[in-house]
Amino acid sequence: MLTHIAIRDFAIIERLELDLADGMTAITGETGAGKSIMLDAIGLVLGDRADASMVRHGARRADISVTLDVTLPEVRAWLEENDLDADDECVLRRVITAEGRSRGYINGSSTTVANLKELGEKLVNIHGQHAHQSLLKPADQRQLLDAHGKHEALLQQVTDAWSDWHTLRQRLDALQDSQHARQSRLDLLSFQFNELQQLDLKPGEFQTLEEELNRLTHADQLKHYALGGFEALYESDSGSAYAILTAVLDDINRAREIDPAFNEAAELLDSAMIQVEEAAHSLRNQADHIDADPQRLADVEARFNRTQELARKHRILPEELAELAASMEQEIAELSDPGQSVEALEQEHVKAEKAYDTAAEQLGKARRKAARALEKTITAAMQELGMEGGRFGIDINTRAEDERNRHGREDIRFMVSANPGQPLKPLATVASGGELSRISLAIQLAATTQQQLPTLIFDEVDSGIGGAVAEVVGRQLRELGQRCQLFCVTHLPQVAACAHHHLQVKKIKSKNSTETRLQPLNEQQRSEEIARMLGGKRITKQSLAHAREMLAAGQQ
Repeated sequence: MLTHIAIRDFAIIERLELDLADGMTAITGETGAGKSIMLDAIGLVLGDRADASMVRHGARRADISVTLDVTLPEVRAWLEENDLDADDECVLRRVITAEGRSRGYINGSSTTVANLKELGEKLVNIHGQHAHQSLLKPADQRQLLDAHGKHEALLQQVTDAWSDWHTLRQRLDALQDSQHARQSRLDLLSFQFNELQQLDLKPGEFQTLEEELNRLTHADQLKHYALGGFEALYESDSGSAYAILTAVLDDINRAREIDPAFNEAAELLDSAMIQVEEAAHSLRNQADHIDADPQRLADVEARFNRTQELARKHRILPEELAELAASMEQEIAELSDPGQSVEALEQEHVKAEKAYDTAAEQLGKARRKAARALEKTITAAMQELGMEGGRFGIDINTRAEDERNRHGREDIRFMVSANPGQPLKPLATVASGGELSRISLAIQLAATTQQQLPTLIFDEVDSGIGGAVAEVVGRQLRELGQRCQLFCVTHLPQVAACAHHHLQVKKIKSKNSTETRLQPLNEQQRSEEIARMLGGKRITKQSLAHAREMLAAGQQ
């Protein structure tokens, strides 16, 4: 569960630090105060998309961190698998710069946003205020049913089987539809590979060719430089460098007999003479080995030019020709492999079809069983939410045998009848916004009871309801809060009164700035906040008494 949150320069929060408790925590405040900002910050730490607009105006960066108590075995195992510290506490951090760059950290170690998201999904589930809109999408309905039925393993089997089948289908289609193109490709590759084989360029050879060609082209010039240097250093009649140094050293040796201060100069000159002599002999040896061989020059030049010609032909660097030849040889082997025949692939494809059909059939049976259970649960929840006589159903339509999908063969639609005697209709056609909100809440509450996540967050999912229904929702959320940590952003006093803890959001305005603050409320402050939610800014004795009564009832 979340134990601590620290926010700095995020949106209109300058600095915020809060210790968070277990149970149900209500988050309330006036419209526009920024009740969802803390939840947005948590979402960012858990891998939501970030951009520069989230950084508080005038700040260099936003910095958000949350501390979590991690005792779930699968969470600790994930941390250990990713070489991260796996103590009882885990700190997730997200930094967003004013330029829009983002960095993530887990226990102080830099990590990817994908890792933050993967770990966050094991710890926190956020139900947004627009959840009812996503529930209208067939894909989300299917995912919710699979999550309720705990079909992860079956769904993975179907996905893997579909991937194998689909890959084989593509390969088979390619072979069936392009036999001629395959042969043409094989002929072209064989011709091109033969050219590269004849060249037989070894790894690193092109650079050696280039260096040798440069030497052979300038052989006479290089020999002239070498011999000239040798003569100037060692054999010049007009005074070689070696002779000059010898004369100077003789004088210095005489000087050092008089004054030892000349010792260092004598040693340096002696070393210089050795180096001059060695350089002279090196130049002489170099001159002796330089040979202006016209035939060798012609051979190297021809091989160098052929290498460049083939590199230009294939639009690669000359150094990459050897790698290209190996790649061509492998492709030729694959195209020539009898195992790639249409008949062999057809047999593999039939096996893959059977494997998919078996896995898909098992998933379909599990979905139908889970659908019946979920229908009963959500229908019961609808009665408690003021929709007496309403019904919830799940329509499962199985596709034809030749229609295979990575998600299985079932098209799933949530159906609802809001009033007694009315037929079930697709959830997407429900006209009343209030009814849709209540049905959405019933679905989310029913789905949540099957989840084992330590922290749940509800962001104004109770919009569109009120009165006695709101009180029921509050009690249901409080009951959930007995089993896990739960945060609920709400505008309903009936829901807030049921919370174990209460955070109030306030927007503080000054002449030059606007800031959002969150503060925990004590019992008296809770009564005043619930009175405000009941009657507006002006709190009367009657509204305060009503708030205390509501709070007392909600805590029972």
